[in-house]
Amino acid sequence: MKEIKFVDVGEGITEGHLQKWLVKDGDAVKEDQPLFQIETDKAVVNIPSPISGRVRIMVNEDSTVHVGDTIARVGTEEELKGTGATTSPKAEAQAAPAKAVAQPVAAQAAKPREIIATPAVRKLARDMKIDLKEIVGTGPEGRIVENDIRNIAHETSIQTRPVPKYSEVLEAQHSESVERIPMSYTRKAIAKNMEASWTIPRAVHMDIIDATALFEIVQREKPKVLKEFGTKLTFLPYIIKAVVAALKEKENERFNASFDHEKFEIVLKRYYNIGLAAEAPDGLRVISIKDADKKSILELAKETHELGDKVRNGTISLEEMKDSTFTITNIGSLGGGYLSVPMINYPEVAILGIHMVRDAAMVKDGKVVVGKQLPFSLSFDHRVVDGAEAVHFGNALIKYLEDPDFLDIV
Repeated sequence: MKEIKFVDVGEGITEGHLQKWLVKDGDAVKEDQPLFQIETDKAVVNIPSPISGRVRIMVNEDSTVHVGDTIARVGTEEELKGTGATTSPKAEAQAAPAKAVAQPVAAQAAKPREIIATPAVRKLARDMKIDLKEIVGTGPEGRIVENDIRNIAHETSIQTRPVPKYSEVLEAQHSESVERIPMSYTRKAIAKNMEASWTIPRAVHMDIIDATALFEIVQREKPKVLKEFGTKLTFLPYIIKAVVAALKEKENERFNASFDHEKFEIVLKRYYNIGLAAEAPDGLRVISIKDADKKSILELAKETHELGDKVRNGTISLEEMKDSTFTITNIGSLGGGYLSVPMINYPEVAILGIHMVRDAAMVKDGKVVVGKQLPFSLSFDHRVVDGAEAVHFGNALIKYLEDPDFLDIV
């Protein structure tokens, strides 16, 4: 018995449309006899039988097939027993929806219907996961046109297309130069979160902070904090404090929120749990500093250090990683990067990317001086906030960090 599969035909084609069967289920066929027609976005081709025998149809007409799918089997009657045929094309035609022409619904239901659509329209329907059998065409003689597809798609949730199966065929051609690495549980979770994040319509606001005063404070207080409290002081606790202060301004409250897609509502958070992206041996984690608005610089320094250690040694708990309302990713701590486009920590509205503090020439009072610059990137959900609001939030952040004396250390 031979299985007839939709094979990789090249040109990046990963799926086709089984347009028409040229034989009936159970028919005797000869080697090289055409069995069915497959339509791709390149052409319509007849697929022949590889051997002589009886045919068992596995896929109905007007179906989408992907590379690797079994479409039919050919063999002896004994071999085909129990292989499970699909509904025959004749029976399917009798049960098919009515012909898509401009006539009363009752009359439509009484006639078998032929799907009239160009290859381009069929391809669009396949790409959008739309079943042509469910559409009544609005074109001449019931022809399905592009607008019919797009009108249906507008009211239908379209799932992401699967990874093309032809990649497996390409991999087989380079088998000696390809290695497959199973994803860890953590990496799978990260992948799912990134997919969720990618559904957010985002925009990015970038700016630069004069961090000269901040740098001087940290350098001045660092030895004292380490000696008296045994904690290493960095820029991050000050940035957390400045972020919370900015979020508490009425104009910026939507950045401390989430978006309810089901109800189309913005969920404002009146608590401030600041997420911090942290690298672990097996992937990225986001730790959550609970009630950051109620903690001092010193308390924030201690907690970020302790939770960072837990991430690195694998003892971080789920509770210590959940329920953040706004996230900061400290790209500068990795020792590189000037500006970036951080991925939003779904379902939050925004994420702040902090980069390296660098020496830079700056103009102050009409003179060029050397100071410290801190670039940042703010990725935000454009459904919830607009660019002008992002600029306002960025300006508030700049205001607080360029004059950090208001932030108490203890």
